[in-house]
Amino acid sequence: MSLPRPRTPALTSRLPKVGTTIFTVMSALAAEHGAVNLGQGFPDFDCDPALVDAVTRAMQAGHNQYPPMPGVPALRQAMAAKMQALYGLTCDPNTEITVTAGATQAILTAILAVVQPGDEVIVLEPCYDSYVPNIELAGGVAVLVPLTPGSFRPDFDRIAGAITPRTRALIINSPHNPSGMVWSAADMLKLQDLLAPTDVLLISDEVYEHMVFDGQVHQSAARYPGLAARAFIVSSFGKTYHVTGWKVGTVVAPAALTAEFRKVHQFNVFTVNTPVQHALASYMANAAPYLELAAFYQRKRDLFREGLAATRFRLLPGQGTYFQCVDISNLAVPERDLPEGDFCQWLTREMGVAAIPLSAFYGDGFDQRVVRFCFAKKDDTLREALKRLSRL
Repeated sequence: MSLPRPRTPALTSRLPKVGTTIFTVMSALAAEHGAVNLGQGFPDFDCDPALVDAVTRAMQAGHNQYPPMPGVPALRQAMAAKMQALYGLTCDPNTEITVTAGATQAILTAILAVVQPGDEVIVLEPCYDSYVPNIELAGGVAVLVPLTPGSFRPDFDRIAGAITPRTRALIINSPHNPSGMVWSAADMLKLQDLLAPTDVLLISDEVYEHMVFDGQVHQSAARYPGLAARAFIVSSFGKTYHVTGWKVGTVVAPAALTAEFRKVHQFNVFTVNTPVQHALASYMANAAPYLELAAFYQRKRDLFREGLAATRFRLLPGQGTYFQCVDISNLAVPERDLPEGDFCQWLTREMGVAAIPLSAFYGDGFDQRVVRFCFAKKDDTLREALKRLSRL
């Protein structure tokens, strides 16, 4: 008697519109063609060796088993001290700070904790690509509100018009990926006033908080009592300390919100890499690495912008993050008329530099002739990319 042929049951996808991300596509294309990869947002240089040594010491000291579910107490205490020193927010490390497996997990967990099926969540486009799928996984409805094309500043009339009785949360991101725009104090005050009469929660994605240039100050939601009282504030050690592969972040939120957040967190990842948490806690005793980060990246931004100024790319403002957006409309090549995604593939194959189309950050693929470069690279990497781009 023959056995029936093994069969894999068919599935109904939870995310039917999601395929391979543009970051994976462009990184693979860059590798295939030997291109300088200025697409995906990660450094090509090492972190401080002292931080690696701190992880080794933590492992050698026996910190290799599960830590407490909310995170190693010393790391939460260090974060509480930092929030107080930088933003004037007093928070209880025991009940208001949770260590997460990176910012992406933090945002998903916050959404799963508060969004019920049918709830609306306002998302400002262009946006990081996890936001909308996260909302859909929670059974929520993403309400897409565009930032002002060109400047990428918040349009408060449109945000106000999007708020309904079904609105559960609003996601903001400053400094902003992909545009590099930074929200001002006036913006944050307008947002505080707008949300004050509502029960709308705020998810404030602040992973680039230490990359704000030209003397500006990062306007964390933590600075504004009316926002902090309703906010999940998301930070990233990976972005701050050049260790994106470690995937460690934090969420600061009022105790009542944190309690709900942790209910999901404990069944999502439960807890986060123990020796890395101990290492970060000891490393944070010195504030210089994050206080000096803006100057470090501003120098790279200036190097990259100076080189691009010699081309026909039109530079958009770069106020923060480690991304630089450019308009391709004035290039003296016929490929400037291609859709952004096709242009980026051509740029990778023929010019040997990978970039990301801004249209990838819009739900409807809105194309405005703009692409994004990442300058979190060694100076030699940036110079090689600029040499190749100089032909444009």
